[in-house]
Amino acid sequence: MDDITWTAERAQAIADQIETVIVGKRHAVELVVIGLLCNGHVLVEDIPGVGKTMLARSLAAALGSRYRRIQFTPDLLPADITGTSIFNQKTGEFTFRAGPIFTNVLLADEINRATPKTQSSLLEGMEEFQVTVDGETRKLEQPFFVIATENPIEYRGTYPLPEAQLDRFLMRVRLGYPSPEDEVIVLDRQVKQHPIYSVEPVVEREEVLRMQVNVRDVHIDPSLKQYLVDLVARTREHPMLTLGASPRASIGLMRTGQARAAIRGRDFVLPDDIKALAEPVLCHRLLVKPEARVRQTETAAIVAEIMEEAPVPVVR
Repeated sequence: MDDITWTAERAQAIADQIETVIVGKRHAVELVVIGLLCNGHVLVEDIPGVGKTMLARSLAAALGSRYRRIQFTPDLLPADITGTSIFNQKTGEFTFRAGPIFTNVLLADEINRATPKTQSSLLEGMEEFQVTVDGETRKLEQPFFVIATENPIEYRGTYPLPEAQLDRFLMRVRLGYPSPEDEVIVLDRQVKQHPIYSVEPVVEREEVLRMQVNVRDVHIDPSLKQYLVDLVARTREHPMLTLGASPRASIGLMRTGQARAAIRGRDFVLPDDIKALAEPVLCHRLLVKPEARVRQTETAAIVAEIMEEAPVPVVR
């Protein structure tokens, strides 16, 4: 079995385990798995009660990895995340007590409820996979994957994420309400106990790292690289936007395209991969002008418009 086929089977097995808990949201589940394979991080923005926390818990359970949850509140301090040094009276030395960021899957629940200073304590870990406390830098164990949740309808007592931090998230994912049929399945599965307790680990830590390496071997044609750069460049010139996507968005679009191809068993990227991922990769990085807000123009509509106008390359 070649590496791409093996990666596709492992990725689908992870998604299948998550779907025992998150019913009828295969697209959103696949996006989270893609984020993991790209060694990126995901922002889950949706209303309460649709399974944002369970999505993170079920992923960690399927990976059999360490999982920590941080409930972000206004009184949360950076040291509550990264850890702190405590004086040991017996030894007369300071001992470092690691914070919850030292894990494999980290759920930053309601991240926009913490102050900007506390939010920014995640930036170094998300970007460089390390944490600096008291002048000493400590590496985070790989894989390190952050799933942050955000409630888009309740703004009282919240601190909107700055653009610099939003740009650190590879994708923004939305779950939405389940269909009536799927909601009945949810009820059936929770008659006796929550299905989260039946999720089984299907991969090991070393296998996840191997999958992340295999994804980068997926071929992407130069014409597709030019296509995705063209999409990103158009966001910087759009009349309804004050802030377009950064070069980090171009890299993210390429990486996610490779991962989407890999989990479908292909060793090459298609234009459809780029088009399918443009919205989750680009939308949260864009900032609309005030007049666009008055017209209630959403970034998703702008990205859809850009994709319609951009010529799609023919890949042979």
